[in-house]
Amino acid sequence: MSDAVDAIIGQWVRERPDVAEDLWPVELFGRIQRLARMIDKSAKAAAAAHGVEHGEFDVLTTLQRSGPPYALTAGAFLKAAMVTSGAITNRIDKMEVKGLVERVRDGDDRRTVKIRLTDHGHEVTRAAFADHLTNYAQLLADVDRDLVQKTGEGLRQVLEILGDTTIR
Repeated sequence: MSDAVDAIIGQWVRERPDVAEDLWPVELFGRIQRLARMIDKSAKAAAAAHGVEHGEFDVLTTLQRSGPPYALTAGAFLKAAMVTSGAITNRIDKMEVKGLVERVRDGDDRRTVKIRLTDHGHEVTRAAFADHLTNYAQLLADVDRDLVQKTGEGLRQVLEILGDTTIR
């Protein structure tokens, strides 16, 4: 079997035989990048079907999985999302206008503002997340589950070696 990454590597070997031995990381990273683009395109479409952008979907699901009271500080999002504070602020502003989240003062420290999921946000998150899981299942419908599991285990090992072991 051969895929697009094999073709790219073949082109480099033909064009630059001197780097042929150095192309081995492309075997993994090239495929991860191509897969990420496919997943991203599909996930954006699934989120859009619920009237939210993919980044907004990430905020909604982060709040939902955080458990009661379904509220986090902007700083908690910054650590998890690795985006600028301006990007988070802009995203939250848009979501607040849509009625998905609200800003609330912390009861213990009135200086702290948390972003909390609204009832409407819960509804959208439940529906969008269900479709998100269906979408993922459809993407992998023709892939053997054992292969998915083994690939996941291999990628977990790579991430552990690279130091990505916790949600920040």
